[in-house]
Amino acid sequence: MKLDLHCHSTCSDGSLAAAEVARRAGEYGVELFSLTDHDTFAGFEDTQQALEGTGATVLRGMELSCKDNGRTVHLLLYDLREGPGLDAVRTRTERIFVARTERLREICGRLAKLGHELDPEAILAQTHGVPGRPAVAKALVQAGICTSMKESFSRFLRDGGPADVPVERVSLRDGLDLGLGAGAKASLAHPHTFGAFALVESICRRHREHGLTGLEALYGRYGKAERTGWLRLVDKFDMVATGGSDFHGEAIPEVTRPGIELDVSRSERLSQWLLSA
Repeated sequence: MKLDLHCHSTCSDGSLAAAEVARRAGEYGVELFSLTDHDTFAGFEDTQQALEGTGATVLRGMELSCKDNGRTVHLLLYDLREGPGLDAVRTRTERIFVARTERLREICGRLAKLGHELDPEAILAQTHGVPGRPAVAKALVQAGICTSMKESFSRFLRDGGPADVPVERVSLRDGLDLGLGAGAKASLAHPHTFGAFALVESICRRHREHGLTGLEALYGRYGKAERTGWLRLVDKFDMVATGGSDFHGEAIPEVTRPGIELDVSRSERLSQWLLSA
């Protein structure tokens, strides 16, 4: 099965509009698609329209930024459904938008103290969706202060970096409750970013009973060996392997298009999990 359950548009930190991301996924031939912008599901209707008539199942999704034991955790939520639960998610993400806007201004203030002047209002004006550190990283490159977004993060914007400003995040437990309250299924995004297999195993063990039933073992850039390790963890905790490209457009140019392919056995289990009531 061809699918993409992890990709981004200009509604957060991607470089292409939601409809264009979906259109490119459709050209690849996806049967299952969910746009997962950071802390927003604003692009859902556009992706539905873009894939109308293709036969693809389109789910309302998002990548919710959470905290667990002081660490940032990205939670992929799939098939958020209309109702009071979705209203609660919308209210919380509106608060996140306000907090991220103020955070961007504070980051620019810290950069100014380091001798690097950026206009936060100009950056915000060019940001179509939820403002985040990638928008500042791009501005640093455009200003000639850094040569790449990667350098922007390594020098200034990484967690705990000289210009980083912590932002309020929901706890992983609260994030799971929010998602499940809106009828969604939940998966832990890109587990390699934790840097240690044991940390991911601990999160799965502690939160499996709270609704963390998916793990992104089939992340687009994983090779066979890395996938195998995460799939063992999926099977150990009787979870479901999810997958996606993490397509961002020009922000991550090595990922050239949305869409990945899953083998039959994993895709059947994934479809049953996602589309069950």
